[in-house]
Amino acid sequence: MAAITLKDIVKEYGDGYLAVKGVSLDIADGEFVILVGPSGCGKSTLLRMIVGLEDITDGDLSIGGERVNDRAPRDRHLAMVFQNYALYPHLTVFENIAFPLRLQKGQFTEAQIKEKVEFAAKTLELQDHLQRKPANLSGGQRQRVAMGRAIVREAQAFLFDEPLSNLDAKLRGQMRTEIARMQRRLGTTTVYVTHDQTEAMTLGDRVAVLRKGELQQVASPRGLYEHPVNLFVAGFIGSPPMNFLPGEVTDGVLRLPFVDVPLDDALTQRIGDRKLLIVGLRPEHFEDASLTDDRRSAEGVTFDASVDVTEWLGSDLYAYVPFDTNPDVAGKLEELDRDLDGEGMRTQLVVALDSESRVRDGDDATLWFDPAKMMLFDPESGENLTYDEAAVTEIDQQNEKDRKASLERAQAREKARAS
Repeated sequence: MAAITLKDIVKEYGDGYLAVKGVSLDIADGEFVILVGPSGCGKSTLLRMIVGLEDITDGDLSIGGERVNDRAPRDRHLAMVFQNYALYPHLTVFENIAFPLRLQKGQFTEAQIKEKVEFAAKTLELQDHLQRKPANLSGGQRQRVAMGRAIVREAQAFLFDEPLSNLDAKLRGQMRTEIARMQRRLGTTTVYVTHDQTEAMTLGDRVAVLRKGELQQVASPRGLYEHPVNLFVAGFIGSPPMNFLPGEVTDGVLRLPFVDVPLDDALTQRIGDRKLLIVGLRPEHFEDASLTDDRRSAEGVTFDASVDVTEWLGSDLYAYVPFDTNPDVAGKLEELDRDLDGEGMRTQLVVALDSESRVRDGDDATLWFDPAKMMLFDPESGENLTYDEAAVTEIDQQNEKDRKASLERAQAREKARAS
C-alpha cells in the first residue's frame, strides 16, 4: 500500500490539445478515491498517467513518497483493472489469476502461487469457478477474475478504469458492493474512474470532480452533495440532478418562476449587488404541502404548480413541472447542459415527493420547500455564493474518521476469520 501524490500534472498531446490541466491531488495510504466527470474530462487520461500508460507532460507524480514520472508501468507496482476485463480466453480462471505471478519467473513456487490464487478466489467468492474458462462465466464473474488478478500482485494500489460499465444495472449494484468489500478487507489504496455518479457517491471515501481537464472540487460524497463549490459540480452530482431556476432580486425578495422568497440578512450579504441569480434546489427539498405538518409549513414556502408528468417509483414519486427560464441565464444553463452531456431538453422542475402523495399527471399541486436549502450561484462565474467551506471541512474530517474506523473493523474481521 502507498500514498499517491499528483502535483500540477499536465497532459498535452502532440497536436497541442490539453487533456489534463495542472491537476494536484493527494491520495492517502489505503484511501478509495473516485475520479468522476462527463466524457472527455480527462479522468481516464489521468489514471493512465498514474499507471504509466501515458507520459506526463509536466508536473510530478509520487507513489509511496518516490517520484515515478520516468518509471515503466511494471516498476510502479500498481494493478489496473480494465473496462473490458482483459482475460485470456484459453486459460482457466485459476491460470488467469495466476498469470501475473508466472510472469515473474522463478520468484514464486507452485505452492506459493496456489496459496495466493486461492486467497484471491476466496476473497471474491470464486472458489467454485477456478477450473472454468472465461467464456463460461457471467460478466460479474469475469470482472471478479480481473480483480483477482490484481489482488495476487499485492500491488501498492489498485486502479480501476470504468470497470462496471459493461454490466447490466443489477450486476453493477452487486459488483459495487463486491469492490467496496474487497477494498475494505485489503485496505489497498484505490483510484477508480467512472462517469456514473451512483458509483462515485457509494464507493468513494473522496470524490474528485473533473471538467475539461481541470479539477473542480475534491471532497467526501456528502461534502460534494451538500456543498458544491460551483454550478458544474452542483449539476453533475445528484440523481435526479439539481434544479436550476432563474432568480431575480427585487426589494429584499428573490423572485422565482413559481414563488417569491424573502431574503434574510445573511443571504442578502452573500448576494451583494447582483440582481440576477441562478437558484439551485434539489428534487428532495420539495414536499407535497398536503402531507406537511403545520410547523414545517410555517418554516417554509408553499406555491401552486401545474404538474405535467409524474413517475411513481415505489419509494418516491417524481413530479415534473415545466417553466420558462429567464433569457439572461438561459445561455449559461445551456452551456452547463452541454458540459454535463445533456440533451438540451425542456426546462422543468423535478420534485421528489413522498410515495403517498396523490399528485398525478395534469394536477394543480401545492408544493412546499425550505428556503434554507436554496443554493445561489453567480450566473457569470458559476460560483456558489452559499458555499460553506467550514461545513465541508467538518464533514470531510468526520468522513476520514469513519474511513479509518471502517478499515480497522474490516481488518479485525479478517484476522478473526483467519484465526
